[in-house]
This record gives sequence, C-alpha cells and structure tokens, in this order.
Amino acid sequence: MTRTILLAAVIAFVVTAVIGKPLIRWLQKQKFGQKILEIGPKWHMNKQYTPTMGGFMFMIGITVSMLIMAFLLGVFTGGSAGVGSFFSVWILAVVYGCVGFVDDWAKIKKKENAGLTPKQKLALQVVVAAVFVSLLHLAGDLPLSADGGVYLPIPGTDLTLTLPWVVYLIFAVFAIVAENNAVNLTDGIDGLAAGVTLPVAVFFIALNHSVNLGATVFAAALVGALCAFLIYNFNPAKVFMGDTGSLFLGGAVAGLAFAAGQPLLLLPVGLIYLIETVSVVLQVTYFKLTHGKRLFKMAPIHHHFEMCGWGEKKIVFVFAGITVIMCILSWMLI
Repeated sequence: MTRTILLAAVIAFVVTAVIGKPLIRWLQKQKFGQKILEIGPKWHMNKQYTPTMGGFMFMIGITVSMLIMAFLLGVFTGGSAGVGSFFSVWILAVVYGCVGFVDDWAKIKKKENAGLTPKQKLALQVVVAAVFVSLLHLAGDLPLSADGGVYLPIPGTDLTLTLPWVVYLIFAVFAIVAENNAVNLTDGIDGLAAGVTLPVAVFFIALNHSVNLGATVFAAALVGALCAFLIYNFNPAKVFMGDTGSLFLGGAVAGLAFAAGQPLLLLPVGLIYLIETVSVVLQVTYFKLTHGKRLFKMAPIHHHFEMCGWGEKKIVFVFAGITVIMCILSWMLI
C-alpha cells in the first residue's frame, strides 16, 4: 500500500508541475484573469487579472494519476475494487470543480467578481451531494446497519448513532455543501486553500488506507498535486485556483470523510474552514444588527489578519500549522 500511495502522489505531482507553465500561458492568452473586489484589501489590486481557473492544473494531475493507478491495480478488470467505488470521491470532486468552472466562466464573461447566483450555485451543490451519497449507499460504501440505517461514529467516544437512510442523506447533503462552501471561502489569499488542504489530504490517506482503496489513492494524488500547484500558487501567486479549484477541493475533502465513514471528523480537521465560515456569518449578522458596524476589520478572517498587518505567507503558515495540529489531535480521537 505504501508504494501505491507514493506512486499516486508522484504521478500527480509530476503531471501537475509539468502542465503548470503551459496552462498559465494559455490562461493568460485567453485573458482568463481574476477581477479583484474593490472592497477588499487595497494591496490586492496589484493581483488584478492574475490568471484564474488554475484549479484545472491539479484536477488534470489527479485525474491522470487516478487513471494510471486504476489500470495498475486492475480496477477496470475487477481486480481490486468496483470502478464506481474506486472513482466515487474523484467523481464528486470533479463535478464540483465543473460547477466552479461554470461560476468562473460567468465571472469572466460578466467581467466582474460575480458568477452564478447564490441560489443557482446552492441548487447545483445540493444535487451533486445527494447523488454522491446515494451512489455510496448503492455501492455499499457506507457503514450500514442490519435494518438499513447508516452508522455515524462520534469521534473521541465509543458512541455510534444509527440514522435512518433519509435522515443520513439530509445530514450528508448539508455537511458536504457546507464543507464545499467553507473551502471556497478559505481561498482568499495566495496559497491558503491549497496549504490548508494539504495536511487534511495527508490525514485522509491514513484514515482511508484500510477502508477505501479508491479514496486512499485519490487522497495521495491530491497531496502530490497540491504540492506541485503551490509552486505556482504560493505568494506571489502566478495563478489562482478559482472556484474551479476551490469547489473541487471542497468536494474532495468532504468526499474523503464520507468515504471513510467518519464525516464528523470534518469539524476538527477542517477547523480553519469552519472558522473562515463562522467569521463571515458573524460579520454579516453583526453588521445587520448594528446597522453598519463590523465585528472584524474584514471577513473572511484571513483578511482580518491581513488588515492587522500579517503578511500572506505568515497567514498561510499559521493556518496550515493549526490544521496539522488538528489533524494529529483528530487521529488521536479515532
């Protein structure tokens, strides 16, 4: 298994790194540049028209890695796992990446930082999540009870809830969509979303290695691809991942947790995603209740720290470091 994990990661790294420069040049040629919000930090304006949709870089790297590993492991001939089961998390992530692409494309066409409407994006996210969880259920990749319910382990305890299928489906759709949007909010400065997701992906390699082969290979490929992507995305970024990349990552993280049968671990390992989301909710609520006052200098919270004088690199290292600590603590809870 160790060789499988390393090979998947290496293939994804090499492919992502090699296609990086050509993809950036192509995005520049197509004038697929990011429009920067005027309400954001003023020093972000020098990033205006930096190529976006760079998420295609690691999406392609991971896809190539998954296909090669599936061939080597005999997945297509029924040797190691069902094709659908092997690719389930990858499919979820790619479809969410496609939703992000539609959003990015709409932004470019409108020449502003607004793509799909919130209702349109939410509807697509809900449908994708529902289909994914239903496929896991049909493939037998969920921890099912004798009466057809689904087990939901409580991290750090010996307790396990048994939820009726319909209740579990509702919970799962909410959790996946919430995680998807949380990762999207985290993608606000150079290298942050990729830097925070990297240790999360390593954690899910360990969590899935004895549970779901496809999810393990996917997590390994995700680690390799993100390491390569950070070559181009770390401050100063030569390319942004866009919603194409951030929604892909959100789907990947959520999918890996559900494939392992441990969705509640999304809370501790994804603490930074959670804090980013809560900061936005608190900011908006406080703003409305106080008729214009702000709780933070700016939300999501990484921008608050920027306004306090933190550099982008410092924020990335601190947030990624917190994630590493939370992943270690989460492993101790299992």
